[in-house]
Amino acid sequence: MGGLDAGGDKPQGKGGVGLRRPAKRVRISIDMTPFVDIAFLLLIFFMVTTVFRAPQAMEVNLPPSDAKVEVPESNVLTLYVDRNEEFFYRVGKGDVVSTTMDDLEPLFKENEKLNPELIILVKMHRNARYEIMVDVLDELEIAGMTRFSLIPMTEEDIELLGAGA
Repeated sequence: MGGLDAGGDKPQGKGGVGLRRPAKRVRISIDMTPFVDIAFLLLIFFMVTTVFRAPQAMEVNLPPSDAKVEVPESNVLTLYVDRNEEFFYRVGKGDVVSTTMDDLEPLFKENEKLNPELIILVKMHRNARYEIMVDVLDELEIAGMTRFSLIPMTEEDIELLGAGA
């Protein structure tokens, strides 16, 4: 534990008068062993009791490479992300409309209410950042969309956006 070393009695000079020695400093010594023990016990306690969160991952089911699925174009909402990371969409063969990242979730929910068989087709430009794709996938999950596909943009899509935007 802690201790106090006071030194001893003050020696008196000859005759007890005149000569005074300076007072000795009081040395305080603290035993750090219990503090180290407590620190390690707390460290072990928190390591053992901490619950690690499982990594969150989205399960993506990939179809076989030779699979072809015929879908009526009226059931498809196509979301385009161009090289400038601007968002456009069109339902079926309708007009291309500009939108923003904040409007994606309401857009998905509203169109799913109108058409429960809706399939979202996300077409990304090859120069768009990866984070944008992850953000779009997050918006799809937040909106509860389970039927979607992700493919790169074609030259026709780029021309369509150039003419429609």
